Amino acid sequence: MIFAIILLVLLAFSLFGNLTQFVEHAITGGGAFSTDSFGTVRDMTPRMDEFYLKNNHSANKIAVIPVDGIISSDSTDPSGNTMVDVIKAELGRAKADDRVKAVILKVDSPGGEVMASDQISRAIIDFQDNSGKPVICSMGSLAASGAYYISAPCRWIQANQLTLTGSIGVIMEGYNYRGLMDKVGVAPMVYKSGKYKDMLSGMRETNEIPAGEHEMVQGLIDQTYGIFTNVVHEGRTHAHLKNGTEGRPLADDWQDFADGRVVSGAQALKLGFVDQLGDFDDAVKRAKVIANISGANLIEYRERYDLSNILSLLGQSSQVHDIKLDMGLNIPKLQAGALYFLWQAPGN
Repeated sequence: MIFAIILLVLLAFSLFGNLTQFVEHAITGGGAFSTDSFGTVRDMTPRMDEFYLKNNHSANKIAVIPVDGIISSDSTDPSGNTMVDVIKAELGRAKADDRVKAVILKVDSPGGEVMASDQISRAIIDFQDNSGKPVICSMGSLAASGAYYISAPCRWIQANQLTLTGSIGVIMEGYNYRGLMDKVGVAPMVYKSGKYKDMLSGMRETNEIPAGEHEMVQGLIDQTYGIFTNVVHEGRTHAHLKNGTEGRPLADDWQDFADGRVVSGAQALKLGFVDQLGDFDDAVKRAKVIANISGANLIEYRERYDLSNILSLLGQSSQVHDIKLDMGLNIPKLQAGALYFLWQAPGN
């Protein structure tokens, strides 16, 4: 009974808080809303708090935005926000704060979804164009495929000589399991309106696949790949025009290395994929030079979680809380038929 009373009190506070947010946003006309499992209306816009990474007692700030792990449009936090939502919110905070003079995109990722990578890349372009503030990319141990896609528009790219980057390409995976179905005596029953309606289905015999399907899928891959190479060319060319002789132009034969292979930071420098070799501290120094400031506090934005997030978690389906076995491997789960800018290490 005591626990129930406490829970009811917490729920009352949550309802009051959500009602206040609803009225506030109704008056201002902003915000995106969602109804959680308790029936309460919640603001879905990521709420960010500012924290010091290093306080140098300066009037200026450099905002650090991390990009870790698979770039995805899936919701990964209690607020229901995606990586794209959070990064856009962080860029919005940096744009609105006049004391923020530059942004460092701290990347350690093998890439990920095509759409999510493109949305982040466009957000970086819009931020630099509309705010006039530079984005400096600091690559960690891995910044491949989609991670390079979001790095390419940055004003300056810093990599360690041992960073694995590049992997410029597109991948789509699927499985044909018809042979296994035949072995266990399972026969598919498919009704479709056109011969390509079950495109990429793994239930068909090889001789049931229409002759033109491979060319159609490959055409989609080639089109997406063309967009990738265009992002690289435009981003690096635009950056070089601004950086002048201090930066690195793309090598004449850079497209010969845009075949999906990964390259080291040292190779990337020769190809013009990055501007300089160094670590995060070197990226901070370069940010100060480009922003024309002598000093700055390093800050980052962290998403704020409140009582409504906790209550929302309590009401979620048990499917969210499935037990997972940690075998020491972090293998990305690729959706069949989906496009990815993703580099997979051998064995994954």
